[in-house]
Amino acid sequence: MAKKTRPKSKKLDDPDMHKALRRFIRAKGAEFLKDPNVTSVGIGHKNGDGDLSIVFTVGEKVDASELERLGTKELPKEIKVDGIKIPTDVLQRDYKPAYQIVENGTSSVLKSRMDPVVPGASISHPDGTAGTLGTIVFDAATGAPCVLSNWHVLHGATGKIGDKIVQPGPFDDNNVAANTCGELLRSHLGAAGDCALARLRDRGFEQAVYGLDTVLTQMADVDLGDTVVKTGRTTETTYGIVRRTDVMVKINFGPETGTQAIGCFEIGPDPAFPADDGEISMGGDSGSVWIIAKDADATDVFAGLHFAGEGGDNPDEHALACYPRSIQKKLNFTLTPSDDQSQVDDSPDAIGARSGYDDGFLGLPAPMPEMSLAIKRDAVNFGRAQTIPYTHFSVCLSARRRLARFVAWNIDGTRKVQLGRHGFRLDDRIAPEYQLDDTLYADNKLDRGHIARRADLAWGPVPEAKQANRDSFFFTNIAPQHERYNQSGRGGLWGRLENLILEEADTQDIRVSVIAGPLFDESDPKYRGVLIPKSFWKLIAYRGKDGPLNAACFVLSQSELLDDIETIDFDRFRLYQISVSELAQRTGLGFAAYEDADITRSPERLSKLSAENLGGETITLNVREITREDQIAF
Repeated sequence: MAKKTRPKSKKLDDPDMHKALRRFIRAKGAEFLKDPNVTSVGIGHKNGDGDLSIVFTVGEKVDASELERLGTKELPKEIKVDGIKIPTDVLQRDYKPAYQIVENGTSSVLKSRMDPVVPGASISHPDGTAGTLGTIVFDAATGAPCVLSNWHVLHGATGKIGDKIVQPGPFDDNNVAANTCGELLRSHLGAAGDCALARLRDRGFEQAVYGLDTVLTQMADVDLGDTVVKTGRTTETTYGIVRRTDVMVKINFGPETGTQAIGCFEIGPDPAFPADDGEISMGGDSGSVWIIAKDADATDVFAGLHFAGEGGDNPDEHALACYPRSIQKKLNFTLTPSDDQSQVDDSPDAIGARSGYDDGFLGLPAPMPEMSLAIKRDAVNFGRAQTIPYTHFSVCLSARRRLARFVAWNIDGTRKVQLGRHGFRLDDRIAPEYQLDDTLYADNKLDRGHIARRADLAWGPVPEAKQANRDSFFFTNIAPQHERYNQSGRGGLWGRLENLILEEADTQDIRVSVIAGPLFDESDPKYRGVLIPKSFWKLIAYRGKDGPLNAACFVLSQSELLDDIETIDFDRFRLYQISVSELAQRTGLGFAAYEDADITRSPERLSKLSAENLGGETITLNVREITREDQIAF
């Protein structure tokens, strides 16, 4: 999605002018807020898309004849800054912190007790209701892992440093005594922001933001027009556009605390990615982090800490966020641990360490599928093998399709490491004519979809996990997928299935091996000279301690796939659970080693699933559509 640009006058389109306006707001903003009708002042575009302006918001926008009634004065039509006359704009708008919890009708996992805790989850001071755990940061003084959220979420009017913090918040689970996850370490409410830090204790943590699969490693000084995304406890994943910067806003935090002037920026909805009911934030989202977005993808850049939205019945949807660098100075934290861990050795000498998929990883044989002679001839050879080894996974690459026919990988959820994203790249060990690259994905609705997820692969000692994480970004492990295909944060069942795999591997202390890939079909639509797969499959092999091998198989498909990838959406995705024999028939691969492990042969599991999730309906699993998460059989 190309970033839209707005016309600007030449004299205002100067970085020095932006700096001058920022200095002006910081020096004079608090004076304007003394007017009882002025609710904020900041930098924006006149009428939304005009010249750079000083934009005021007021509680009531009235004719000049009524100003005296409000105890206010007329705001200037223009203000001279560094000798240049800057136009002003006035909007009717007021703000409030998100004290009141607003339900959006969903029973999200984010509202439950989590161990490890995850950014996006419900959290609060015990005397509060529920806000959002923004992200995991590290105390710059001690290196200890900490929770970052708002002052009004973790501290509030009744709180004090050292108080216990609970996850989830009392509104979501009133068993406060059992839900302690740390204690309040530092907080601030004022011009630098609405922010607080809590030392995390007695819980594990994940750094990757829920539904966005990204770990924050950088901070942004946002500009007008920047696109951002967040995950909040109530509205989950929503997208926005920065429309005012360097804002000073006046907000009433209640009778004990009173009205405070907070430095921030303003976010409006992104029309390219509209939110449910048009709401980009609601009560309970306070404390979530806004992240710089590139199209639909979250980057690793921290844009702002959400703390407030529109007040009253204002129909103009918007959100307010504190600047990261300002709150960092007040709270003294880092985004990454201070003891920098060793970097991945990506030299040719390190290639030998990539031993690939381990078929004995589960303690019982779980081999890669058998290949016919035709499939072997189509496979890109690596030495004498038809699979290419990486760290914790192997790829069988089709020379004709320039895509993985399948990827096999091992998951040890108990030893996972949270790491940031990397850029996609070609594997120098493989001829480039056998690999697709970024030319396929430019300016359309195709995502670069990991077949083996990096979250599944990043486990073990940190250097090894880093190597696996980076290996996952080779184009040999990437397949073209529609932007909605794998986004669990948007309610996709395939994404939730993948999350369930890793969650089970962690909570049940089991190891998991997965084999997955696209279903190649000659009827796949052709785009830019590439056949785009309509369907994908996955075989999950697992076992409990000293238990038997189990195998569950799934296919994600569409009844019809529209041809115009650039301009027309795909039909809805449909998820099916199928038998091992059905998978073998559809893929042309041999899965004889998994026939006896096939869970569709387990009467006990089928009867339990029928009774609990399908209203007692008799079912078979040779091919069965999954429409809800609780219908997935493991």
